Amino acid sequence: MELLIVDGYNVINAWPELIAIKDNLEYARDKLVDIISEYGAYKRFRTIIVFDAHLTTEKSVSQSRTGVLTVIYTKEGETADSYIEKMVYDLGRHNKRIYVVTSDWAEQMFILGAGAYRISARELKSDIAAVKKEIAAGLSRKIVARDRHEVGSRLEADILKRLDAMRRDGLD
Repeated sequence: MELLIVDGYNVINAWPELIAIKDNLEYARDKLVDIISEYGAYKRFRTIIVFDAHLTTEKSVSQSRTGVLTVIYTKEGETADSYIEKMVYDLGRHNKRIYVVTSDWAEQMFILGAGAYRISARELKSDIAAVKKEIAAGLSRKIVARDRHEVGSRLEADILKRLDAMRRDGLD
């Protein structure tokens, strides 16, 4: 499974819809986690979102896990950038395919140098929009298929071809 690591505050500060709600930082973080969770599940990523220990006196890293999503708050005095860099360095040695979402240029240079792939916050936003369209299109196709009760939608192609040939023979 590929790994997607997201610099949480970097993305919050890059997306207009999250900037608009960042006065309530907890809500902005939850909104980002929801968006990334859906995206990661659809793309089949193991996903880690890293937040700086902003306004906290925690002495150690705290984590919460749900399935293939992990949310990490760094310890006091540790930046998300340094935490991500260490993680990429450690995991990259195990030949894992790692994608890191950050718009921080210096962070991107380190990520690329460590053999990971970088995705800017803007690129992620664009890909998420494309994924949402794919999901919506897939759901609408399923709804149409479910609502129509045609026999043809349940038969294999060769049987349909033979039935069509029989129908045409009967018209002559």
